[in-house]
Formats: sequence, structure tokens, C-alpha cells
Amino acid sequence: MELRDFNFKKKYGQNFLNDITIPRKIVDCANIKENSLVIEIGPGAGIMTKLLSENPNVKQVLAYEIDESLEPILDEKLMGATNVDIIYDDFMNRNVAEDLNNYDYSNLYVVANLPYYITTPIILKLIEENLNMEKVVIMIQKEVADRFSAQPKNKEYGSITVFLNYYFDIRKEFSVSRNLFTPKPNVDSMVISLNKKKENYDVKNKELFFDLVRDSFKFKRKTLKNNLKNYDLNNISKTLEKYNLDLSVRAEALPIEVFIDISNNL
Repeated sequence: MELRDFNFKKKYGQNFLNDITIPRKIVDCANIKENSLVIEIGPGAGIMTKLLSENPNVKQVLAYEIDESLEPILDEKLMGATNVDIIYDDFMNRNVAEDLNNYDYSNLYVVANLPYYITTPIILKLIEENLNMEKVVIMIQKEVADRFSAQPKNKEYGSITVFLNYYFDIRKEFSVSRNLFTPKPNVDSMVISLNKKKENYDVKNKELFFDLVRDSFKFKRKTLKNNLKNYDLNNISKTLEKYNLDLSVRAEALPIEVFIDISNNL
């Protein structure tokens, strides 16, 4: 089957790159170590899958594709690629840790052009499965990339920013024009890398910490005093004083270290 004959499905957020230089740059950004397994979510027409399979440091590519009608295109593109397995299923329904038990590898990477409509749930699933990923390199909607990589005191900064920063050092790699896709989406894209933190933060109670962050941003325009009524506000106030802050501050002004300090003192 030729790609030009393919019936693109809007419900799956299918926008395929038509410029091979972009997948090459994405794979280069991953800087994959020897004896690695790479997860790809949504291989599409298989351009990046093929490049990954040819990388000498990639022992195995495990791709998840929800659309079974792409099978003939992927079969043709990946003919002879003996180190590629494709699971035709919804990635969100998979037990990924269980799937990985079938493979022997030293390092785990995720390299993907993610569907816009489900970007955040996919990333949260990867984290929640506790997969010990070395690095994640993904192409996502530019506005989402801005949110993930935002700094405190920026309107894009939110609970997802803090959540991702707990696990990763986040870096914008390069932008990708909407004109390089078929069909052409309504927005531009950005490739970002999520690099595993070399040292973990000292958080006494992870569940409490994430609840605190989530509640702090619950109503973004409200102050901590209003958003955290169900917490010990006197205790929080004392912690904020160390940073010359008080309860009238909004969550978007606080770096992750302050949230950790508040959480550890509750």
C-alpha cells in the first residue's frame, strides 16, 4: 500500500512527517547508548522506526500502533528489520512493564512523534509504570512543549511542569513547522528531550507532595491561601517565610524546591 492511498484518521491524531531530516534529527537527539531498547509510540509510516532499527546501538525497537490498517505500510517499510516488534494495540491499554519483560537490554529510551490529543496521558503513563527510562525524546505540540518546559513566574508554568521536573531535566531541542506534515496540522510542533535526573529530590512523602502541587494549581488565578484551605496554613506560612514569600503568592511563582520544602514540613 502506498502512503498516498492511506486514509488518515483524525481520531488517532495522524499527521505523518514528509521530511526525513526531522526523524534523523530526533534520533540524533536521543544519543542512544549501546545495547538499548527503544519504545516508539505511533510509528505511523515507519520512517523513524526504520532509522532507529539501523542505529548500531539499538538492540530492539518496540513500537505500539493503534491503527491496524498501517500494517501493510509498516511491513513494507521495515522489511528485513529483524530488531523491530510492532504491537497493534492502544498503548494506553498496555502493561508496558510486562511487555518489556520479553527483552534483554541495558538502557531504555522512548523516541516518538506523539499524537497531540493524548500527549500528557502517554507521558504520565510512562512515568507511572516506573520504567526507568534513560531519556525520552518526543515531538509534541509547541504550546504543550512551552508548558512542559516553563519556568516559575511564567503563565505556562503549572502542575504538570512541576511533576515532570521532579523526574526529568527538560530541554527544548528544535521546532518543526506544520508544513512538514501530511495532513498539515493547525499548529507547529517542538521536539523536547526529558533526561532522567541524575539525583532524586529528597521528598519524604511523594503522594503528599504531588497532592500539594495539584491542589496549589487547582484554581490558577487564586492564591495558595485560597487553594490550600484543607492544609495546615500556619505551617505552610512558616516555610514560605524562608523564601520571603507569604500565603498571598500564587503557585506559579514557586519553584519545585519550595513545593518540596512545604511538603516535607507538613
